[in-house]
Amino acid sequence: MVNYTLIDLFAGAGGFSRGFKEANFRIVLAIENMEIIAEAYKSNFPSTYVLVDDIKNIHAIDILSLIGEPPDVIIGGPPCEPFTRANPKRRERPIDRLYSDPIGALVLHFIRIVGDLQPKVFVMENVPGIIEGELTSALKREFRRAGYEKIYFNKLYAEDYGTPSHRLRIFISNVPIKPKKHRNRVKVIDAIGDLPPPGAADIPNHEPIPLSRSKLKRVARLRWGEALIRYRGHGGRIMTNFIRLHPYRVAPTVMGSSRFIHPFEDRLLTVREHARLMGFPDDHIFVGGKDTQFNEVGEAVPVPLAKAIAEVIHRFLSHKE
Repeated sequence: MVNYTLIDLFAGAGGFSRGFKEANFRIVLAIENMEIIAEAYKSNFPSTYVLVDDIKNIHAIDILSLIGEPPDVIIGGPPCEPFTRANPKRRERPIDRLYSDPIGALVLHFIRIVGDLQPKVFVMENVPGIIEGELTSALKREFRRAGYEKIYFNKLYAEDYGTPSHRLRIFISNVPIKPKKHRNRVKVIDAIGDLPPPGAADIPNHEPIPLSRSKLKRVARLRWGEALIRYRGHGGRIMTNFIRLHPYRVAPTVMGSSRFIHPFEDRLLTVREHARLMGFPDDHIFVGGKDTQFNEVGEAVPVPLAKAIAEVIHRFLSHKE
């Protein structure tokens, strides 16, 4: 099987990369601007060159000086905060989220590097809000300027591909991505039911997460699916957190700010249990403080979904040759 080359422009802790690695892609370069998160990536991909810098400072010549020739594939998930409904401060006009918000404009830097390197395939991940209003036509226009006439907005649910949690994401690419869906859903209990109690075994990132006595009393009264915390997102939308998971369903969307209550125990899930809900194997390590570790998990592309996408891309490239 051919090991096509790949670079990850917003690497994070490596969920997107992990799925492609499991599909036999060779990850030659990863870019991550936060040093502690880059350290997590490097721990899991020791043979990959990790460039720790802001993507705004990086150009194609910098990348080629490190890897020699353009990669077959470029992937990446620019920050979703400017586009997500969970952000109460996102800009009202969708187009401003791309062109006026400095974080949203990182999408344009993804497109710039894709345009300069001209990979055979690119895949950019983000929340559904990235295609609201005029954003769809704006993104088509920007990718056209970069040299790609056909653009696909692939809407995929992670739970359809073996992820034990719900997650709807848009994968923007120059090829259609339609992986075959799994017949059965992986439930919460399937994902975390075999783990020992937190701290009881040498399992990385499986330390207990403390809760105050007052919260513990309130947690004890929660039934499956009920939340301890409610807050307002963009447009007054009610959001929830500290949800007691239903053991026989998929979990809600795992985010960096998510904290879940165990289905049968009055405690918070560990980082490792969150990672299981995102399809990470137990040998994938997260580093930094606990909040940083939760962010590394919650901001990733779920590994089973990433692998399903990677397999589609691998077949496309194989048939093209």
